[in-house]
Amino acid sequence: MEDSPVKLTKRGSVAILQIDRESRRNALSRETLLAFGRLGRECVADNDVRAIVITGAGDKAFCAGADLKERQGMTPDDVRVQVGLYRSELSVLDHSPKPVIAAINGVAFGGGLELALVCDLRVASSTAELALPETTLGIIPGAGGTQRLPRIVGEARAKEMILLGRKLTAQQALEWGLVNRVAPEGADLLEDVLNWILPIANGAPIAQSAALRAIDTSFDTTLDLGLELERVFYDETLRSSDRLEALRAFAEKRKPVFTGK
Repeated sequence: MEDSPVKLTKRGSVAILQIDRESRRNALSRETLLAFGRLGRECVADNDVRAIVITGAGDKAFCAGADLKERQGMTPDDVRVQVGLYRSELSVLDHSPKPVIAAINGVAFGGGLELALVCDLRVASSTAELALPETTLGIIPGAGGTQRLPRIVGEARAKEMILLGRKLTAQQALEWGLVNRVAPEGADLLEDVLNWILPIANGAPIAQSAALRAIDTSFDTTLDLGLELERVFYDETLRSSDRLEALRAFAEKRKPVFTGK
């Protein structure tokens, strides 16, 4: 869709979803959330896509959070419906069988950081800033921030960020484990991310999907049950042609060519 607030492009086997609202600091409007849901489902259903990268237009903001101009005319019930869209429309990315990577090209505040937290991996530009400032505005993170942030940085640091409205630099976010990587200063962030995830783009999709599901289910179960689920997911990879291709490639001293079968 030409007028979509989220643009979909592809670089090889990587789909790139870019919030195209630079004048609004890539804020999350209703239409933006709906576009994420629609395009996210398209990417998941596309067998040629092996990874999904989310970023924002420009170099100032990944996503500054909710579109407060849009919120001004909303009733409390309207806001409740809007917050519900974060769960319904971003859930396809949250549960994607394909790795989802946030390329944080600037500020990621509020719902913008919560969007990044939905992703499996996060790479920040050297000038990025990350924060969940909702309590300073009389509310709380309502799009998963209170649940996902502690799982990533730990309870104490999550409470510090949320209760103090603390803003982290890219380097601090790296030290806290909130991002996996900070791109070199002056580097093109998207190119840096695409190079960094080459092992995913060229990897074995069945194995990657199984690994993601095994890790994600570990948060919702006991260790014993998690180990049993790991065995089930591992068995899926044993039945794949990609596993046999990896063995042949090793024997022939070449790189494997994975087909996702």
